[in-house]
Amino acid sequence: MITTSETTITTGTATTGTATATAPPVRPVPLRAERVARLLSLLAPPVCLWRLPIGFDCSMGADVAPMSWSRWADVSHVVTLSLLSEACALLCHGLVRPWGEVVPRWVPGLRGRRIPPYAVIMPATLLGLLFTALLVDRTLCTFHLAGFSDVPYANGWWRLLAALTSGLMALWGPLILALTYAHHRRRRGTAPSA
Repeated sequence: MITTSETTITTGTATTGTATATAPPVRPVPLRAERVARLLSLLAPPVCLWRLPIGFDCSMGADVAPMSWSRWADVSHVVTLSLLSEACALLCHGLVRPWGEVVPRWVPGLRGRRIPPYAVIMPATLLGLLFTALLVDRTLCTFHLAGFSDVPYANGWWRLLAALTSGLMALWGPLILALTYAHHRRRRGTAPSA
C-alpha cells in the first residue's frame, strides 16, 4: 500500500516503515525450485531409516567390528544425525518460502522485518558446499578412486543398498546450491529494510 502524504511500503504481510522509494518486488518462486525443495525433504528419510538399525548394533551388511560405544551413545548418535538431517531439509524450505525472506510474526521484536538476502544465501551456500564435499568423498569411496575405499560388505546387495541410500544424501549438495542460486536470482536487487 502506498499513500501520497507519506510513503508506506507494505510487502506481503509486513509493513516495513516509511521510505521515499519502494523496494523492488521479490520475484515469484519458480515451480522447479519448489519441486527441488520438496525433493530435499524426501531424500532424508531413507538415509535416516538406514542409520537407525546401526544404532542398535545391526551392521547393515557391513563387514566391520561392532561399535565400542555404549548402547545409549550409539542410539543418541544415530538419532541426532537423523534429526540434524531433517532440520537441514526443513531449513532449505526457507529458500522458497516467505519465512526465508521476512521474519515470521511469532518472533518478538523482529516480526515482519525483511531478512537481508545474504543472511540466507551465505549459510545455504556453505551447507551446499559441505554436502558437495561429501558427494565427492562418497563417489571416491564407492568407486575406489584415488586410494579411497568404502567399508567391506557381506555381499554385493548390501553394497548396492548402502551406495543407493548414501547416494541420496550425497545429492543434497548440488540441490542446495541450485536452490540457493534460485533464491539469489529471485532476491537480486531487493533492498533490506532498516
